[in-house]
This record gives sequence, C-alpha cells and structure tokens, in this order.
Amino acid sequence: MSKTIIVSNRLPVKVAEENGKFNIISSEGGLATGLGSVYRSGDNVWLGWPGIEVNGEEKQQQITEQLAGLSLVPVFLTADEISGYYEGFSNEILWPIFHYYASTYSNYKQASWECYKSVNYKFFEALNAIAEPGDTIWIHDYQLLLLPGMARTGLPDASIAFFLHIPFPSYEMFRLIPWRAELIEGILGADLIGFHTFDDASHFISAATRLLPVNSNANIITVDDRPVVIESFPMGIDDEKYASLTRDEKVIEEVNHLNENFKNRRLMLCIDRLDYSKGILQRLQAFELLMATHPEYIEKVVLHMIVVPSRDNVPQYKELKENIDRKVGDINARYRTFDWSPIHYFYRAFPIESLSALYHSADICLVTPMRDGMNLVSKEYVASRTQETGVLILSEMAGASKELIDAIIVNPSNISLMTEAMVQGLTMPLAEQRRRMKLMRQVVSKFNISHWVRIFMERMKEVKQMQHSMRSRHITDVTEQAIKKIYNKTTNRIIFLDYDGTLVGFKSDIYAATPDQDLYNLLEELSEDPANYIVLVSGRSHLNLEEWFGHTNLNMIAEHGAWQKKDGEWEAIPGLNDSWKQDIYPVLETYVDRTPGAFIEEKNYSLVWHYRKVEKGLGELRTNELMNNLRYLTNDRGLQLLPGNKVVEIKNIEINKGKATSALLHKSNFDFIMALGDDHTDEDIFKALPDNSLTVKVGSNISAARFYLRNYHEVRHLLKSLTVPAAVQEGDK
Repeated sequence: MSKTIIVSNRLPVKVAEENGKFNIISSEGGLATGLGSVYRSGDNVWLGWPGIEVNGEEKQQQITEQLAGLSLVPVFLTADEISGYYEGFSNEILWPIFHYYASTYSNYKQASWECYKSVNYKFFEALNAIAEPGDTIWIHDYQLLLLPGMARTGLPDASIAFFLHIPFPSYEMFRLIPWRAELIEGILGADLIGFHTFDDASHFISAATRLLPVNSNANIITVDDRPVVIESFPMGIDDEKYASLTRDEKVIEEVNHLNENFKNRRLMLCIDRLDYSKGILQRLQAFELLMATHPEYIEKVVLHMIVVPSRDNVPQYKELKENIDRKVGDINARYRTFDWSPIHYFYRAFPIESLSALYHSADICLVTPMRDGMNLVSKEYVASRTQETGVLILSEMAGASKELIDAIIVNPSNISLMTEAMVQGLTMPLAEQRRRMKLMRQVVSKFNISHWVRIFMERMKEVKQMQHSMRSRHITDVTEQAIKKIYNKTTNRIIFLDYDGTLVGFKSDIYAATPDQDLYNLLEELSEDPANYIVLVSGRSHLNLEEWFGHTNLNMIAEHGAWQKKDGEWEAIPGLNDSWKQDIYPVLETYVDRTPGAFIEEKNYSLVWHYRKVEKGLGELRTNELMNNLRYLTNDRGLQLLPGNKVVEIKNIEINKGKATSALLHKSNFDFIMALGDDHTDEDIFKALPDNSLTVKVGSNISAARFYLRNYHEVRHLLKSLTVPAAVQEGDK
C-alpha cells in the first residue's frame, strides 16, 4: 500500500537524553500540528533530524526504535554536519539571501556548500531506504533544496512535492548565490512546488527560466518533458486549538492576572524569534517615537515584548541582541515612572498557555517583520480573539498580509508610519475593531492548517494525473509501430511539416537554422515515395524557403499560408495588400530602439518582431507592451497579432496555416493525413484537419494535437521510421 513520506530538517519532536535514556516530547509547531493527521495515519512516516547528535550505533538503534512507534524516521547528523549544513550554508547563505540581507550577513564558503550537498544526499539515502513505488514524498523548506532533484534521479517515477516556508527572493538577489543553478535544478525535481505567496512563486519562475534552459507557460515549467507546477498555498494554523485555549482554566487564570497587573493600561504585544529579519529594532524606534510625540500615552500603554532566543552565539545575532537590550534600556530609562515601565521585555520562550493568555489580553498585536514567509503569530492572535476585538498591525512584507487585509498594514521601514498605526490602533472604535477582526477571523478559520494540507495534497494528485495524461499522448515505440502499420496500409498520403522547432532546433539567429544534409536526405526519402505528398508549412518567407529547398520537389507553404509553391512556381493569395505596413513598421522600430537585441523581419505580407536575443524578462515585458499597443492599431484593419516562440507577427487575418492546409486536402482523397508542428500557429492546422488525422505537437505544451514528441530529434526519428520498409523492421526484431 502506498504511503506519504514527509521530509523536513527537524522531526516534529524534541529529544533529550537523560541517564542513558531518551525522552521524546511532541512539538507544538504549526507544521507538526498540520501534518499530524498525515504522518500518523496508515503507513505514513516523517523523516528528519532528531535535533541532537547521537553517537554510537547502539544509541542510534535505540532512538530509531523509539521514534518508529511515532511513525518517525531519524536522519543522524554529526556536529560537523550541523555546523556546515545548517549553521553554515542554510543560515549563513540561504537565510540572509532569501530575506534580502545579502551584503550584511551572507558568507559564501565552498566547504559549507559541499557539506550542504552531502547532508542533502544523506537525507536522500534515508529516504531511498524507505520509499516504495507509488509513495508520495513531501519535502519541506530551505535546508533541503537539493533533495527533490536527488529523489527524482534516484526515484524517477516517484510523486515528489516541495514546499518553501520562507520567502523566495527576486532573481537579482537569488543570482548572488554562487550555486544558484544547482539549487534551482534541485527544487525542480519536484512535481509540485509550493510557496506561501504568489510573489514568491513568481520570483521562483523568473529565476528558473533565467538560470536554466527551461520555459514556463503560466505557472508550469517543463523539465525533461515533465511539467512542474508552481503555485501559492498560504499556510494556516489550527485555529480551533487557539480558540479553545482561551477557555482553558490555566489560560483564564493568566488572563485575570494580566488584567490585574495592567489594570487600565493598554497592552501592545509582539512575539518574535531573535532574527534580523523580524524588524525588532525598527519597531522599538516606532514605539520610542510614540512616546516622544504622543506624551498622552505615557503611563497608559505597555509594550509587552517577547524575543525567543535563537543563534545568539553567532556574532551578528549577539550584536542584534545587544542593540535590542540597549534600545529597550534607553526607552525605559527615559520614560519610566515610579509604577510604570513602557516596555516589558522577556528574552525567553513561553509555554503556549501563556501565549494564549497574552493573545487574548493584548489590545494590539504588532507583527512587523522586514521580510517573512508567512508569520503565523498574526494568525494565532486573530484566532485567539474570541471576543472579536483587538487590532492587528501587520507588515506588508509578511506573507500573511496578503490574506489579513483588514489589519492595519504598514511598511516596517517607515518608522513614522508605524507610529501612526499604533495611534490608529489605540484610538480605533470598538465597532471598527469588531468589523475588522470578524473578517480576519473568517479568513483564519476557513484557510486553516487542515485546509492547507488538504488542498496541497489534492493539487498533488491533479498534477500527477496531468503528467500521466501527457505521457499517454507521447509517441512511444509502441505508438510509433502503430503509426507505421497505418502508414504502410495506405496509398495516398499527405504529410504537413513545420520547419523551425519541428525539423530543426530553435536558434537565436533565425538565419542560422539552416537544413543539414541528414534533413535533406530524410525529406528526399519521404518525397520519393509516390504515395506521399509532402508539404513544408512555415512562417518563413517564400524567398527563404526557396533558397533552402528550391532544389527539392517539396510542396511548400510560406508566411503561414500567404504563399504556396505549386508546380514549381510560387503563388500568393490573391487580394492581399501590404499598405498597412507603413503604419505598423514605425511602431515596431520604436520597440526595437527600446529593446537591445530585438529586430524586425519584413516579409511580403507580414512583419515579425523578434526578441530571441533579448534579455530574459525584458523581452516578455516589451512583448506585452507591444501587443497592447498593436491591438488598437490592428483591430479594424483586418490584421492578426500572432505571438510565437520569441516573436510577435502581424499578418493579414485571411492568412492562416489551417486554411492553407485545408485547401490542399481537396486535391485528392487522402487516406493518411499527418501534421507535425511546434508553434501555436500550427494549432490552426491541427484544428482544421479531419478527426482521424495523426496530429503531433513537438513539445509538451497544451495542444489540440492527438500526440506529442519531445523535440526535433524525435520528429526525425519518427519520419525516418516511416521510410524504412516494413520487412526490414520485422527483420530487425
């Protein structure tokens, strides 16, 4: 029976060794809570590091057996591996880059990269030992970016998903990493890649298509003929747990204690792990400005600040803590009175019951990170506000801001704006608080952790079904033999062949895609068969096709159907004119001037704007601008805009590959009709041909064609097989 294997850096437990025995305590984290329903059911398991160094086979065996009872599988790491892979590469390179702190905190060490690779492979070995055909593998977070690729190589038929819990940076940031391409290749080993926000997903697609020779179509990147889906799945929390905690006796007792302590003072709450990405110092500056510019809040407001210890042995974090301590001390020294301190500062972790009491009591919750993947504190606060009052001040840099739009949204770099937000929160009427909080609670309740897990797993199944459907359309050896069998039984055949991308590879220089001798020989063999009527259908100019194929006896259609070669003579569709060019050409010239690498190709009855040599991203941007501009100019002129592979073509609307090929079908009663093409202009052919035609898309994009081939090499292989006599093929077997 198939199972789901969850893989993360840490197992969802805390392990401690006491007197030779291991105590295992379940974690309270959101991921552990959300995936608990997955890994605790059936044969499902969770694989990860147990959180401590375990030396000796006997101890490792002991803890392995203990964890097995909890459906957990450990990956044991040495102190050196933790230092290089986790403290080094993951937190000195990936974390700062992904949070836009490259210059200050990144440390590119080759040794850390080598350790990161080796530990990811160690995880793969552990995964490979338990994975079986049909299993679904769900890999989590930035510590394991290479693992999906390793799993794809070692387990090529596995269902692999990946989710990143921190932001994915823009291409300009990500490209700073020396090993950026390898990281992208690793992530693309997954079938489904999830992020918290649409921005993160877009940044990933941009980086992947710029760093690797892959193309994207909307949110799908095709890798080795395998579509990889990239989507946003905002993570939720267990809202019912936080709501029910407010009714817990211990929590109620703490709430009463807080109310007694603060009496008529307003409570502002912030909870962060010690990290430079959390915006703690900026928040303190905003609170200091509140005290300075709004003295009416002196003795009326308390900032209850919790900072959870993290990596404070690292110099940058140690310095950050010292700066926080100093700033808190300065503010308290300046504004404290006999019975009031403006900031209550705690540098330690709190149990969930204490946090629940604080969430329930706080009038305002400040969640103002400089950059954050999601930030679940904001959702925990909202879920705990069962009385439906309270104000959430939320950074626009947190993923949660995309969902909790009824919070007061701030830019954490704008200190005065944050101060204004504090004043707005302190003066907000109860009715407005309830209106906002009610809407946010609906969001948190609907899009909770269970919803997140469910939609992710459902999407994973859909992706695998899509991949299976595409594989079933691919022309395999069996399909090829079936086509060959039909081919041999027929005596009056017509075969339509596109040129660029179908018979030859795509070139950055359009005039470099010249036919080679093997192609000439192949086309000659096909056209020499008296039962075959071979038609070359191209968007290229008739002069270009004549130069390359004029010496052959091929039938040719040029400029998408504007020209046709019959009985050795080229003929244009009657009634066409090119007077419209004088208005369109200057527009294209403007975009060429603004886009280094772009150029114009002029044909008899069409104009083509090429951007195959333009910088990735800029080409797409200019193309969208150009298309929007041209729509107004072409709308009432009988012209058609034709976006293609790195081109935009403007032509007469009467010119159409489908119409041109359909006209040829009336020449004879063909008993074998076949068409092969790679561009969306070839879709006109596929749609125009009879249903029993053999239509073949080159490339794995969505198409009206019945079958597809991966590339022009496979096209040539298929066509070559048709020229081999059946008796020879039978003899080869």
